[in-house]
Parts: sequence; structure tokens; C-alpha cells
Amino acid sequence: MFMYVFSIVLIVLSNVFYNICQKSTPEKANPFSALVVTYFTAAVLSSMALLFTKHDKGIWGSFKQLNWTSIVLGFSIVGLEFGYLMAYRAGWNISVGSLVANIILAIVLIPIGIIFYKEGFEVNKIMGAAFCIIGLILINRK
Repeated sequence: MFMYVFSIVLIVLSNVFYNICQKSTPEKANPFSALVVTYFTAAVLSSMALLFTKHDKGIWGSFKQLNWTSIVLGFSIVGLEFGYLMAYRAGWNISVGSLVANIILAIVLIPIGIIFYKEGFEVNKIMGAAFCIIGLILINRK
């Protein structure tokens, strides 16, 4: 139960700082310079964490257990970071940009979850998704 709650709290807190940092990145800074510093910091932190975690086959052996997903995730994360930075520079408010992106993301993931991961999608979830779509319309009305 602890990890169930902790993981969501960590995601929310990390996303708060993520969006604040993206919105606060200097307008004139090259976005890819910002990404290099961001990922260097992430690489150092991840490397340190790797040293302090248990590995059944050693640190180098743990890399052999990886597949294509880590590479594609790297591309995805760069797209995500660059997209948010450009969205904020294009004028999206921090209170709305992330909300719109995450609602659309959740709606796009529904058929993926159903088709590829055999997840159920009951009536209450359909109603929740419908409310999200209504919310998107209301949020973006001028």
C-alpha cells in the first residue's frame, strides 16, 4: 500500500517541479542546451542510484536485461521535454497547458490500454473520459 500511494505522490511532486522548471527556463536559452544540462543531471543521479541498488548479475549485467524500450523512451522523453518547453514559450499557461496535454494523453492511452494490454474499460471509466473531453472543450473556450 505504501508504494501504491508513494509512487503517485512522487509523480505529482516531480511533475509540479517539472512544469515550474519548464515554464521558468529562460526564453532566450537554447532549448537543447537546457536539455543537455537536464539529462546530464539525470544521468549523474541515475548512475549514483544504480551504484546503490541490488543487481542479480552485477551492474554491467543489468544492462543486458534491457531491450529497445530504453532507447525509445529516451527519444520520447526528449520529445516530451522539448514539447513542453515550446508550449510554454508559445504562451500556454502553466495551469492549463499541462492539464490539456495530460487529459489528451489519458484519452489517447485508453484504446492503447484496451487493445494492447487487455485492460477493461467499464461504464464509469467511459463517463469519466467523457467528462474529461467536456472539460477540454470548456477549458479551451474563448
